[in-house]
Amino acid sequence: MNKFSGNEGDLNQGLNILVFTADWCGDCKFIKPFMPLVEKEYSQFNFIEIDIDQHKELAEKMSVKGIPSFIALNNGEEIGRFVNGDRKTKEEIDQFISGLKYK
Repeated sequence: MNKFSGNEGDLNQGLNILVFTADWCGDCKFIKPFMPLVEKEYSQFNFIEIDIDQHKELAEKMSVKGIPSFIALNNGEEIGRFVNGDRKTKEEIDQFISGLKYK
């Protein structure tokens, strides 16, 4: 997973899934082991990890209240979000991504 560069313009190109996390987040650590599988299964997306402590303004701008959270973008336009403070399973993440509609 690529770490966010800090350049919001990068988020406006292609299919991206923003993964909001933090080092102290236990539920974020829970998803780490299976995220490489998710990335492989959905290789049409660029997965971008965004640390909310380092990028608070972006998290606020995108109304991220809980982590881990996922926001899908198609050329900068939001096409889906899985944003809450609950622990997420691989199956729930798969269901979110497979339900996204994009061209």
